[in-house]
Amino acid sequence: MMDLKFSHIDVLVEDLEEACAYYADVFKASISNTIVWNRGGLHVRYAIVKFGVERFMLVQPIAGNLKELMDQQGPGVIYRHCYSTPDIDAVYDELVAAGVQPEDEHGQPIQRDDLSSPVGSRILWLPKRFGHFSIEILEAATLEAFIEQAFEGVE
Repeated sequence: MMDLKFSHIDVLVEDLEEACAYYADVFKASISNTIVWNRGGLHVRYAIVKFGVERFMLVQPIAGNLKELMDQQGPGVIYRHCYSTPDIDAVYDELVAAGVQPEDEHGQPIQRDDLSSPVGSRILWLPKRFGHFSIEILEAATLEAFIEQAFEGVE
């Protein structure tokens, strides 16, 4: 059985600053610094919203498949559930053994030795089986370090 822990959801927004301000006000949430992901045509700005032990990511798409998704569906789409694992290599192997080929953020097959992301954490995605819904699995230690770094200097 895969060793997975729920981490967060990703939600599409049109105006990242407006959405962050709303949740900071409503939930008294901490909002991370803004992070940019721009790789291979996928370009987004996002921030982590954290209140208590709960967290989610607000994602403003600029270009790529998430921009197309928001243009079609509108803002507010929860398009991804993200899980963490202490051993992403084991999860990769278990997925392959189950007949599932892990993918990169563009839906292309990814090899076990190529699970890195621009933010340093090792990461993979399951193929989309049900519409636009996506499951992402990240290496726990690097994910938590990345999230901690994203909040550096934030009150």
